[in-house]
Amino acid sequence: MMQHIQGVQYESVNPSYLEQRQLRKSAGLLLLWALGVGAVISGNFFGWNFSLATGGIGGLAFATILMAILYICMVYCIAELSTAMPHAGGFYSFARSAFGPWGGFIIGVTDTIEYVLTPAVIVVGIGSYLNTLYPMVPEYIWWIGAYTLSISLNILGTRLTLWVGLGLTLLSIGVLISFYSGALLSGAFQWELAFNVPPLPGQTDLLPAGWYGVFISIPYAIWFFLAIEQLPLAAEEARDVRRDMPRSLFLVWVHCWCWPSVPYCSTVGSVVVHWQSVHRRLR
Repeated sequence: MMQHIQGVQYESVNPSYLEQRQLRKSAGLLLLWALGVGAVISGNFFGWNFSLATGGIGGLAFATILMAILYICMVYCIAELSTAMPHAGGFYSFARSAFGPWGGFIIGVTDTIEYVLTPAVIVVGIGSYLNTLYPMVPEYIWWIGAYTLSISLNILGTRLTLWVGLGLTLLSIGVLISFYSGALLSGAFQWELAFNVPPLPGQTDLLPAGWYGVFISIPYAIWFFLAIEQLPLAAEEARDVRRDMPRSLFLVWVHCWCWPSVPYCSTVGSVVVHWQSVHRRLR
């Protein structure tokens, strides 16, 4: 039986058709948490730091608070939606149910753009880090290697991907703890360094570019939270989506909210930046 809805043709299928195409439910609370944190944690390594050249530590702090408020509202929304509609489409499924096929199509395209560009940025970051250690290896080799490894894991199966993701997430947290504790305990940290961005005329050390600096810091502050929204994509693979998905989303948000204070205290106050170039960018 064929149906036409908003110019789109649908075919009614036997329930067994969908049952044969369901994803395996292999993700519990721990693996869902690791999937969410693993998607977000790259923003703790790089991305947020560019805001120091535009809004200073105060601009980044206010922008981060704003992003935290926006994301907690979104987390509660998608927690409800993903339990009511546990589909692998995530936001595409939500929009399609609410606005029809064309609304779903628009959201699906925008989501696809995000999920294509975000891994590209992360791969470039991986290449930059490894190129520092092995400058004789071209960066594009690291890009190809990272993509190949990720795609291979996904091809081998969701369960393997989730467990490898858990290991990498814990490893990343360990690296960050090691770096932050080293910066704080080595004596390199000096709180006054966090406020030595030359302010523009009439501005303060806390907000060297004023409230305009807060506004232009938003694209960088979002790196502390970016990609939480991908977690509902795994709703169909959750063992108990009604219990585990809301909890994992909230726990990921808590992680994202607690961790930004650590880079502020350890990294910003320990790194000497060429503030004359920063001042020129502010102007």
